[in-house]
Amino acid sequence: MDVARPLAAVLRRGCRGGRQGGVDLLFVGDSITEMWNQEVFQRAFGNWRTANFGIGGDHTGNLLWRLQNGHADKLRPKAVVLTIGVNNFGFCDATPEQAYQGVKAVVAQLRKIYPDARILLNAVLPYGQFTHSPQRGKVVELNRMVAGLNDGQHVFYQDYGLFFLQPNGDMSAEVMGDFLHPSPKGYQIWADAMLPAVRKLME
Repeated sequence: MDVARPLAAVLRRGCRGGRQGGVDLLFVGDSITEMWNQEVFQRAFGNWRTANFGIGGDHTGNLLWRLQNGHADKLRPKAVVLTIGVNNFGFCDATPEQAYQGVKAVVAQLRKIYPDARILLNAVLPYGQFTHSPQRGKVVELNRMVAGLNDGQHVFYQDYGLFFLQPNGDMSAEVMGDFLHPSPKGYQIWADAMLPAVRKLME
């Protein structure tokens, strides 16, 4: 089973196992989710009927449009993993406040179309090699605001960024070769860190 199959393919297949869309665990987000190492993704999340709605080179504006116009409401996932990428900064030149408003709108749309689903809201992963880089500062500020969307009932915020950093706060090229996209080892670290929260949401 291709657990990272795009949403359109899931919708074409229709109902499976009595659930419209045949998806129990849905990954949505910007940029980085599409780049998941397939072997890692399958090993970590392949026990569930899983689909990946992440798009390369994307930002929250495009993600929100697809959620509003892409027939995503035909799915009935039990849990949604929402990952926001740094393309809001790089492509859109957004401020942390502007990016936060986009994240908040996406969360509101997910709550609207999936009222019974639990949302695992991933913090933006570290961006930039050094702890005092301007990129890192933007991410820290955005995550500070996004953390406030955690309500402990429907939305659960988790920050796995520390797993990608060395003790001095700098990023290791071993886990993010270009200091932006995880390496296969980085994806394994991310999956291992995320899996307990996913399991809990899927109970």
